[in-house]
Amino acid sequence: MSDAVTSAEDGLARCPWGVDPEIYRDYHDSEWGRPVRGDDELFERVTLEAFQSGLSWLIILRKRESFRAAFDGFRIAKVAEYTDADAQRLMEDAGIVRNRLKIAATIANAKAAAELASDGGLSNLVWSFAPERRERPKRLADIAAVTPESTALSKALKKRGFRFVGPTTAYAMMQAVGMVDDHLADCHVPERD
Repeated sequence: MSDAVTSAEDGLARCPWGVDPEIYRDYHDSEWGRPVRGDDELFERVTLEAFQSGLSWLIILRKRESFRAAFDGFRIAKVAEYTDADAQRLMEDAGIVRNRLKIAATIANAKAAAELASDGGLSNLVWSFAPERRERPKRLADIAAVTPESTALSKALKKRGFRFVGPTTAYAMMQAVGMVDDHLADCHVPERD
């Protein structure tokens, strides 16, 4: 038995979390689980997953454009140069989640990501922990919150100076950037290549 549900609007079967509201449906259908590469692109995902920790993903999605504007499009080189004045500016920005520890972590993570450039970059590091391809889960209960790969990725990132990248956060990022395909088996989104 699948947990996939059918959207009344278009009749397509989706993962239950991707039905409503529309912002979830759009994210589910066009972005979540699709392979993302590129250091700045992955830095954005690491940052957003860290900010989501303890909050609803819906909050982060609704504030995503504001996050992009506040953090200079998540350009690692730019954010790595942020000063205390930038951190204070971010604390005063009502368009984002104003959490001092997460803002400081984002700046530290940008510095750590910048240091990875000589080692192949953030994208190469993150994708080196991609697990073997497996069948899509049949039910939500079949989806793990933490895996050996997410635990290893978390440790590798922390070793390099990243913060707010625990195993659960690392797995959520792995799902979001297509390292794993956790769309349910009955979901209409095509399987990745």
